[in-house]
Amino acid sequence: MSSQIQFVKEKLNSAISQLCETSWMFVKDPARDFTRERKLPLREVISLLLCMEGGSLTGELLRYFGCSQHTASSSAFIQQRQKINEFAFPSLFDIFVRYTDKGRLYKGYRLLAADGSDIQIPTDSNHTDSYFPGTNGQAPYSLLHLNAVYDLLLHTYIDVDLCGRRDWNEQRALVNMVDRSFVEKALIIADRGYESYNLMAHIQEKGWKFLIRVKDIYSSGIASGLELPDSDEFDLHCPVQLTRRKKAETIPLFADRNHYKWIGSSTPFDYLPTGSHKHDPIAFYDLPFRIVRFKLSDSTYETVITNLDEERFPPEELKHLYGMRWGIETSFRELKYTVGLLHFHAKKVENITQEIFARVILYNFTELITSHVVIQKPNRKYPYKANFSVAVQVCRQFLLGNVSPPAVEATISRNVSVTRTGRSSPRNMVVKHAISFLYRVA
Repeated sequence: MSSQIQFVKEKLNSAISQLCETSWMFVKDPARDFTRERKLPLREVISLLLCMEGGSLTGELLRYFGCSQHTASSSAFIQQRQKINEFAFPSLFDIFVRYTDKGRLYKGYRLLAADGSDIQIPTDSNHTDSYFPGTNGQAPYSLLHLNAVYDLLLHTYIDVDLCGRRDWNEQRALVNMVDRSFVEKALIIADRGYESYNLMAHIQEKGWKFLIRVKDIYSSGIASGLELPDSDEFDLHCPVQLTRRKKAETIPLFADRNHYKWIGSSTPFDYLPTGSHKHDPIAFYDLPFRIVRFKLSDSTYETVITNLDEERFPPEELKHLYGMRWGIETSFRELKYTVGLLHFHAKKVENITQEIFARVILYNFTELITSHVVIQKPNRKYPYKANFSVAVQVCRQFLLGNVSPPAVEATISRNVSVTRTGRSSPRNMVVKHAISFLYRVA
């Protein structure tokens, strides 16, 4: 397995090399930036950002340079990183994903979960897309929103989209990620925030499948606009046709609520014209789907919409697949609190963006390496998995060249944690704040 571990590192190094070879595309002033010999050339700046932990900037530089007398200063690092443009780290992420993506299939489909998470950053009133002035005595704050598509079988992110929280639109972000994806056959699993005919149509046009939790039948949403069976559980096929035309010739059709739907001109839908002339033929868009309601516990039910085949994917299978979506939630927790997504070394949003993409790349790097480590399975009550906190620390050192592949494999396989399935606990909704630069480990 050491060869596979080395392979992952070589692919990340190849991605960095490709970026550096075309550095003129990823710096702000190609005629001047990174053209002179310095302690921090472009490759060193990228490597340093990838391997940063949660300490102070000076501490990170001392650790990276081994406390050498030739350690670059914080000022030098800041000046160098500001030469990198906004496309560099998103491009590095995309290249690394393409180099290492080996999709595993479940019944012929890649299982991709879609979700988003807020990221608290240092307050910046100049960045209007992320700044909130606060109300009722609340201090002002700034938020970014990370939208992501996560492979539930590989445990890696295959696409991410970052925006200011004020410009937040998860449906639009997922539409863009679906349209630009290189994956051929996939199943998108998403929560209630993605309930949208437009998104479902984009997934259908891509040739993919969707499994989206929707608001329950008693709430306002897609389900409430359909004629559904009078039972707690059901599996109903709805061959819906959508149109923007609401005239005398179409109004009678809308009485059949499970076959015809009107889409208003202000509602986003990219496959129907927003306007038409009186004598134009009526434009319809076919969007067949199943709406399924199944039982979770004695008193709770979930409603989902899907275009999966009912024979291969009965309600129990849909319930299992939707439960797998929780993998992206736990990945956000690991990304923030283990990889260190919340510990930034900058205040400008453009520099924070570099660190966010760097953390996502390091997360993928760690998961890809951990997936090649064999965990021994003696007779134990519970299954065990690699301790991700230890794996992140080891993979940082491996990327820096301080650990050999056999040592990586041995250390990760020796540090494991128990896996207990079926547990649940309420979410902690305590307000979180950006971590100050003044309260860091030296």
